[in-house]
Amino acid sequence: MLLNYNFRNYNYRLFLYVLVLNIIGVLVIRSATNQDVSYVGKQIMGVGVGVVIVIALSLIDYRRIVGMAPVIYGLCVAGLLAVLLVGASHGGATRWLVLPGIGQVQPSEFVKIGLIVFFSWFFSRNQEKINQFKILAVGAGLYLATFFLIYEQPDLSTGIVTMVTFTAMLFVAGLSYRWILGALAVLVPCGALFIYLLKFDMVPFLHDYQVRRILAFVDKSAYAEANLQQENSIMAIGSGMLKGKGLNNNTLASVKNGNFLSEEQTDFIFAVIGEELGFIGCSLVILLIALVVYECLLMAARARDLSGKLLCAGLATMLAFQSFANIAVATGIFPNTGLPLPFISYGVSSLMSIYFGIGLVMNVGLQPKSSSY
Repeated sequence: MLLNYNFRNYNYRLFLYVLVLNIIGVLVIRSATNQDVSYVGKQIMGVGVGVVIVIALSLIDYRRIVGMAPVIYGLCVAGLLAVLLVGASHGGATRWLVLPGIGQVQPSEFVKIGLIVFFSWFFSRNQEKINQFKILAVGAGLYLATFFLIYEQPDLSTGIVTMVTFTAMLFVAGLSYRWILGALAVLVPCGALFIYLLKFDMVPFLHDYQVRRILAFVDKSAYAEANLQQENSIMAIGSGMLKGKGLNNNTLASVKNGNFLSEEQTDFIFAVIGEELGFIGCSLVILLIALVVYECLLMAARARDLSGKLLCAGLATMLAFQSFANIAVATGIFPNTGLPLPFISYGVSSLMSIYFGIGLVMNVGLQPKSSSY
């Protein structure tokens, strides 16, 4: 099969955009951690391994991977169950497994990609029946099983990313507008009722910190302390102005060095980019992520079958929404939540999972529908 590939279809542009984002990420992580060798070394190692993963997966027929979707789904559920049973806890959350010889791994990051593969298989297999209630119910049930396992960690932000991705893939698979309009007719008033009940502490399934974050977004004046991180992040971004203060700056005026931000290397890394690289640096990062999403969508349009289209569209949605959410939190548009900025934030599990997705969609691009084989 390898010899039959036409490598003129290989998406070198996507590979280049990803590498540039990773280089920027390593440089910013180095600054955010005050040149901590352990953080930087792990991230560089992750990038190196990730490049190998991308190249290897891009040469394997994606249909073989999609054909193993039921097994992949089973591994996703098993990994999430293992986290709840024997997972490591940090900061009140249980999201990690400690594997011998590998170290700490966050299964929910890989589940995001695993679900894209599984529902690419499920929706393409049921393409002609996608608007039947039975198929939608089965698909929703299979998805919700993983969502609730992620929520129990608790990790609502990752659960929301998977929900947006699942919904977008369902739309691409051919969901009727009748279902979409019907869902909106129910969800919009339910959302308003949810916020109303939240103010009276009548939503039992949310944790206290989640309630405070949502209410702080709705009523900033009443929950000013909950917005402190975001206010500091906005101040950091604004202080960078056009060109920024420069990487690794140690000025007393730096929000980063004044310990006004927590998790600068992950959740609030965009604040570090704004402060040290300025408006130009922020714009460059946003442009590169937009180009990655565009290339994924372009390959989706040229995919030879529905499963390939869903793989590309699913990854594009995940990257676009997660990037937007991270930046929206850093700029005060969204409630405070913990999501890494793809390719940039520190986190080997997040980096590896995205590389798996990039490798798969690059193989889809290597086999466009105009191909003769």
